[in-house]
Amino acid sequence: MEFIYEYGLFLAKAITIVVAIGAIVIVVLASAVRQKSHAGELRLTNVTEELQELKHHLQQQLLTKKQLKVYEKECKDAQKAKDKQVEPESTSRAYVIDFKGSIDAHEVTSLREEISAILTIATPADEVIINVESGGGMVHGYGLAASQLDRLRQANIPLTVCVDKVAASGGYMMACVANTVIAAPFAIVGSIGVIAQIPNFNKLLKKHDIDYEQHTAGDFKRTLTVFGENTDEGRAKFQEELEATHELFKTFVGQYRPQLDLAKVATGEHWYGQQALMLGLVDKLSTSDDLLLGLANEKTVVKVRYQMKKKLADKIAHGASVSINAIFNKLAEKNQSLS
Repeated sequence: MEFIYEYGLFLAKAITIVVAIGAIVIVVLASAVRQKSHAGELRLTNVTEELQELKHHLQQQLLTKKQLKVYEKECKDAQKAKDKQVEPESTSRAYVIDFKGSIDAHEVTSLREEISAILTIATPADEVIINVESGGGMVHGYGLAASQLDRLRQANIPLTVCVDKVAASGGYMMACVANTVIAAPFAIVGSIGVIAQIPNFNKLLKKHDIDYEQHTAGDFKRTLTVFGENTDEGRAKFQEELEATHELFKTFVGQYRPQLDLAKVATGEHWYGQQALMLGLVDKLSTSDDLLLGLANEKTVVKVRYQMKKKLADKIAHGASVSINAIFNKLAEKNQSLS
């Protein structure tokens, strides 16, 4: 009985804490909803310095004391020689951006900030590398993302897109803008096509005697509907719109890669990197890692990342989540000890 009493007391305390934290989180989040969107911050990472530090650390671990002494002396001599050189007015740099796209391509919000930042300081002597990973999504979202990359082309800044995993459909719409497209041997590339699908519950509503009304002005304001009864005329118009979008997609790709046989590659199919190279969808087989390692030996490589600042509400919510998880973990441990 004493054990049950202690366990009940512990459970009551735990529930009280959870309820209290939940109430605080709800109040804070409710006030945060009324706040305006917050700005982000730009973060720059010197990839060249990181690789040099990694190399130095590995040498310390692998070389003997005598070898390490010689190596460190060589590094000091090289640095002294570099310091004595007359620095050029501008140093060539390579700017790196990672783009991992979702269905709605909301990541373009950060992409546009990153590219705007690069355009303020980059020159045609520099270059930009975009690591694209996306299976595509909404046309307007990826259309805007591709337009952001075109800003670099318009500024005559060499642009390279690396595809380590997948750049299909909207992802390839972005990739094709680059001067050079590099893909890993088994990366998925292509899928130059358009798809749309929509469920229809009209028969289900009729079965349950539920009426659905939809009023529009304009013959094709709504071609297909989820709840109403679709017509052959509406389906034909919807297909016409898909075909028109596909033509725009093909024209866009052909503008940047005129050597492509669009009749062959714009069928909606996708290919692996090795096949994509033979078809002309990509220019070289490699990985972004190898590209950056090579560039780091020639110039300063800088990774650019625009990150949204967390709101106070987000931080509190995260802290509350951690606390709640900790409480439930303790309860789980308690239950295990009882069994």
